[in-house]
Formats: sequence, C-alpha cells, structure tokens
Amino acid sequence: MMQRDRTQPPARAVADDEDDPYDGRPSKSQLKREMHALQTLGAELAELSKDALKKMPMPENLNDAVREARRITDHEGKRRQMQYVGKVMRSLHDEEVAALRAALDAYNGVSKAETAKMHAVERWRERLLADDQALTEFIAKYPAADVQTGRNLIRNTRRDTQQQRPPKHFRELFHWIKAAQAGAAPQPGEGGAQEEEDDDY
Repeated sequence: MMQRDRTQPPARAVADDEDDPYDGRPSKSQLKREMHALQTLGAELAELSKDALKKMPMPENLNDAVREARRITDHEGKRRQMQYVGKVMRSLHDEEVAALRAALDAYNGVSKAETAKMHAVERWRERLLADDQALTEFIAKYPAADVQTGRNLIRNTRRDTQQQRPPKHFRELFHWIKAAQAGAAPQPGEGGAQEEEDDDY
C-alpha cells in the first residue's frame, strides 16, 4: 500500500464559497459586482422620466417591470419590485445590457450639457436686467450679438416687469442670449423687440 509522503503538505481543497482563479469561471466576488451593477442600472432606469424611458432600448418584460416600479408608492412594495427589476436585468444578454448602458449614458450626457447651457443663459439674463454695464461685458465676450437688439430686449423686458405685462420679451431675451452664445444670429420672432419703442423707458 502506497503511503503519502508526509514531508509534503496535503493539497488544499477549494471550498465551495471560495474563488478558484484557475477554473476559468468568473469569481463569486466578480459575479456579485456584476449583479450590483445591473441592480443599479435598473434603479437608474426607474428614475427616468416617461419621455426618457421611451428612448431606452428595453425588452418588453423589463419595460413592464420598470414602469410598475415607478407606479408603486409603498416603500416595501417598491423595494420588492426593484428586486424583480434586478432579476429581469440579470436575464438580459450582454448585448442588451450594453445597448441600455450606451443609451442611458448618451441621455445623461446630453441632459447635463443642456442643463448647464440653460443655467448659463439664465445667469446672463439676470445680469443684463440688473446692470447696464453687463451688456458691454456680454458684447465683448460674444461680439456676434446684435447690440441694438439686446438693448431693446433689456429695456422692453424691464418695462414689461414694471407694468406687469406677459413675459414676452423676457423669453425673447433668453433666446437672444442663447443665439449669441452659439455664435448665431437671433431667429425671426426671437429678437423682434427692436420694433418696440425705445424712448418711453
């Protein structure tokens, strides 16, 4: 009977709950990370607006699960539904997950960029209405802007505010600033304030 060489330590068996880096399969910690990432992706989808959801390439079962999660208001019920959303996410093919990530990234990128631009326009509008010197600074920064149009819009917006008129010129001033920042001339109807009288302010 062959005896084991006692000078050599016994081979260590890999326990069921340990990762074996040599078996060619994803480690359990990697699988856990992937599951968490899919759960997070599902949660991001559930937080989108209805219009944004329509742009996401979701299979029907995921679309139904996400919309149901949005509908539920009970905390525990929503938690259970989000777990189900995660389960559906894990059933998707890699290509479907990749398409969803790409669509979500594209949506978030455009949304953030547009929001930043809008806030920049609003800040300029506030400055132009509060300080006459701001127009000189604006034209220096955006020389393509029509000075006379800007001056008329500012005057008429201030007048509308004083007389409690509808904010027509307030909106037109926004478009004039936005067009100037883009280096384009104001579109017809967006800078029509030059037709207004300047002398009565």
